[in-house]
Amino acid sequence: MSPKKVREFFSRLAAANPEPKSELEYATPFQLLVAVVLSAQATDKGVNRATRALFRDHPTPQAIAALGVEGLAEYINTIGLYPTKAKNVVALSRLLLERHGGDVPHDRAALEALPGVGRKTANVVLNIAFHEPTIAVDTHIFRVGNRTGLAPGSTVEAVEQKLLKVVPAEFRLHAHHWLILLGRYTCKARSPDCVHCPVFDLCACKEKNV
Repeated sequence: MSPKKVREFFSRLAAANPEPKSELEYATPFQLLVAVVLSAQATDKGVNRATRALFRDHPTPQAIAALGVEGLAEYINTIGLYPTKAKNVVALSRLLLERHGGDVPHDRAALEALPGVGRKTANVVLNIAFHEPTIAVDTHIFRVGNRTGLAPGSTVEAVEQKLLKVVPAEFRLHAHHWLILLGRYTCKARSPDCVHCPVFDLCACKEKNV
């Protein structure tokens, strides 16, 4: 996709949704971190259903560390892979208390040192909590990047690096959200809604669903 088309691509997404927001529900950077860890291989809606009660009753790392793995599991047992996620969330809560005074660090290496936190999760936290222009590539963004020709790549990191190169600086802060929403609701894995896609004419996909 040419630089001119890329700019038009994001100009349209920005015009349709100037201030995109995460669909995860949270009130603090810590709650955001927990929600993102829980969202791996799970839907945001499913995570929100579990975390509403969890964050109401145990909103801080101190509270979740005290709750323990078994107690946390009772709140999140509707989420896929919940036994492992419960262990990771309790462990990361304790490490935040031990190493960072209970605060979520504004540092990629420190974030990725926490249990259950990989590059994608760190990118989401850095972008949403600290307003860094990172792009967290999930399955939706990976699909959109390849299908549209915006940022083709054989791996998640390859797509991320390509996006960081091609997305104009003024769109980079919100690019992550725009692309996730496009992939989640329009450029779906099965039966993409090409007819209602705002960037239909810019997309390089040869097999459009019309």
